[in-house]
Amino acid sequence: MPAGPLKGRIRVPGDKSISHRSLMFSALAVGRSRIEGLLEGEDVLATAAALRMMGATIVQDGGAWIVDGVGVGGLLEPDMPLDMGNSGTSARLLMGLLASHGFRASMIGDASLSKRPMGRVTEPLSQMGASFQSADWRLPMIIEGAHPAVPIEYRLPVASAQVKSAILLAALNTPGTTTVIEPIPTRDHTERMLRGFGVDVEVEESAGERRIAITGPCDLKPCDVMVPGDPSSAAFFAVAASLVPESDLVIENVGLNPTRDGIYRVLEQMGANIDYLDRREVGGEPVADLRVRHAKLTGVTVDPAIAPSMIDEFPVLFVAAALAEGTTVTSGLEELRVKESDRLSAMAAALGAAGATVEENDDGLTIHGSGGVALAGGGPVATHLDHRIAMSMAVAGLASRDGVAVDSIDPIATSFPNFTALLDTATR
Repeated sequence: MPAGPLKGRIRVPGDKSISHRSLMFSALAVGRSRIEGLLEGEDVLATAAALRMMGATIVQDGGAWIVDGVGVGGLLEPDMPLDMGNSGTSARLLMGLLASHGFRASMIGDASLSKRPMGRVTEPLSQMGASFQSADWRLPMIIEGAHPAVPIEYRLPVASAQVKSAILLAALNTPGTTTVIEPIPTRDHTERMLRGFGVDVEVEESAGERRIAITGPCDLKPCDVMVPGDPSSAAFFAVAASLVPESDLVIENVGLNPTRDGIYRVLEQMGANIDYLDRREVGGEPVADLRVRHAKLTGVTVDPAIAPSMIDEFPVLFVAAALAEGTTVTSGLEELRVKESDRLSAMAAALGAAGATVEENDDGLTIHGSGGVALAGGGPVATHLDHRIAMSMAVAGLASRDGVAVDSIDPIATSFPNFTALLDTATR
């Protein structure tokens, strides 16, 4: 609903990508790790539950999480299906983990996750010796790990940090050197964090490509992890503060990994007023406090090369574009059609229902901005059980005349359980 300007200081939940990985690597270490700032959303808790079923001890201790790991190769065969809920990250990364452990496991997910393709992950893991049984390479799936698995050299056909990470997770328990070649660099949380857990990760860059190599089997040492604030979660508030007049908001402790900060670079190209306060490093990741003030935004043509560094933030960028002066053109976004929903189609329909002028293309959206004039609002718009659609349209509601109704806010809990409460706090 429309509200006043966003003011004061807020802190968004921990980074989802780093939270998943911190649990997995801690479970593979021998000894006790402590994680602070873990995102306690349903997706990350699905990862924790799966790791518990395979022998890791994971308990909450006040505001921190304590993990007693079983060591690489020490996971136990689960006696029940691993339920991934709505979490594609949990499913794809755990497939990598299971691929080089010599037991059988089954994996299930909710209705939304069960529609999402897993073939791009199972293909390289099959080359390493794992086998997969499923209908049309989707969940539910039975995974038969290989022991020993076979090292491979694999060139990613599409930019995907999840596929890269799945292969590197499998490599931890695979004798020999496994190499992933990235024609386009993707988020590098896996490489950064594995080094923190004592793994020798070799990264070479030449001719614009990255080669990431791990020689296994590896021993992971326990580690204390501080999870920075999720840049994807912060982006909803950065866009909201940019759009709502008189806003002046500080978002604390935001992770600014250069493979994840594309949304802020594009917002600045559009004229956003963002100051980066107290730049620092936390757990190997660059972090800052973001001060965002209302600004008049201008439409831009978004370079497709920046897409991997902001792939999850395009829905809220589309909202910013709908209120900008002039036209914003996006392309190279086929990946958005196989997320929790078809995010191109869903956002085109949702913004159209709220009064924006949007053209849907095969690989992107063209959005003709309102020049800062509030959208009419309306709805209810269909979220398709997609948390980012729901949050993006909540932001659109703040910049509309009559508010925007969504069919459900329940999916928001998968990644940002206190989103609506924090929005209320910022707009009081």
